Amino acid sequence: MLHPPSSTWDWFDHGPDHAHVELGARGGDNHGVEQRLGLVQTGDGTGVSYASVGTGRPLVYVSGWLTHLQLGWELPAERALYESLAQGCRLVRYDRAGCGLSPATDRPPSLEFELEQLAAVTATLDGPFDLMGSSMGAPVAVAWAATHPDTVRRLVLYGGWARGAEVSPPAVQAHVLGLVASHWGLGSDLMTDIFAPDADGPTRAGVARYQRACSSAATARALLALSYDLDVTDRLPHVQAPTLVVHRADDRAAPVAQAEALAAGIDGAGLVVLPGRSHLPYAGDRDGLVRVVRRFLGLSVPRRSADGLTPRQREVAGLLSQGCTNREIAARLGIDERSAEGHVERILLRLGFRSRAQIAAWFSARRDVV
Repeated sequence: MLHPPSSTWDWFDHGPDHAHVELGARGGDNHGVEQRLGLVQTGDGTGVSYASVGTGRPLVYVSGWLTHLQLGWELPAERALYESLAQGCRLVRYDRAGCGLSPATDRPPSLEFELEQLAAVTATLDGPFDLMGSSMGAPVAVAWAATHPDTVRRLVLYGGWARGAEVSPPAVQAHVLGLVASHWGLGSDLMTDIFAPDADGPTRAGVARYQRACSSAATARALLALSYDLDVTDRLPHVQAPTLVVHRADDRAAPVAQAEALAAGIDGAGLVVLPGRSHLPYAGDRDGLVRVVRRFLGLSVPRRSADGLTPRQREVAGLLSQGCTNREIAARLGIDERSAEGHVERILLRLGFRSRAQIAAWFSARRDVV
């Protein structure tokens, strides 16, 4: 059996062709926390790769447009989202057919096919689960909850819509679809600008490369077209699970009016509108989003320190201020070097810095004040 290469970011060097490897028992262990990988099949034999992290009550995460279980786990900001959601529960997410680690398929995308893939993944679980749909995954989650009410404990819909045709004007949709199909490079750049306007240039460039590594241009175009075609307005009244709709006020990919439509159509649903423009849940104020979701799901909400760092991250920042390398930090704290590297990446994200020197200077100044 093949295992992912030590750094799957090397796949970016091969251009936009869809990359796939067979799955081992684990993957993405580069920061000391493992995600467990597996493969299931739909009724017609379509393979669907899934990953889980954490233990406890399952939280099934239906992702948006394009995903890659391995590469997403190696993106510090995206991984931080999943690790935060997985505290105290078991987070389960998957790559839809033709994306990421899931094999390519000749079957065209459809809501029916989406539900079959979700069914294959949830068949691995025992009892009801919490369900969270993000972006395009939100209407899919609605359709599942309406059709399988006994399986869903609580439902969270982030950045989603009830009717895809109203996400943007028809002329804009046609332009975006044409660009993705004819020039996947420019198309992914455009989608990144829409999805993560608050991210800096290097981050946006990384997300655009990530999108191109997730799927072929043809698959990206077909799934984007499906997202515009999805309409679950007639299913909203049939959702019985307690529901939370979360949206960012100035989301450039999905208008907040669609969040209002979701909340209005589901009996008793709550609506929380957060500040921000980024559509990607891990861009912008990720922590604010996670706190709202965890509180609704009945999971503990960690207290936030004044600087936003965990005790371990403050330890690492202190060692950085002493000029320690990742290897030296690992030795001092009794962790592996990749874990030390992961802590440094998270500190950079949390504080909005771009270099280790900035962390060191910040820590020294903070120590002098204290």
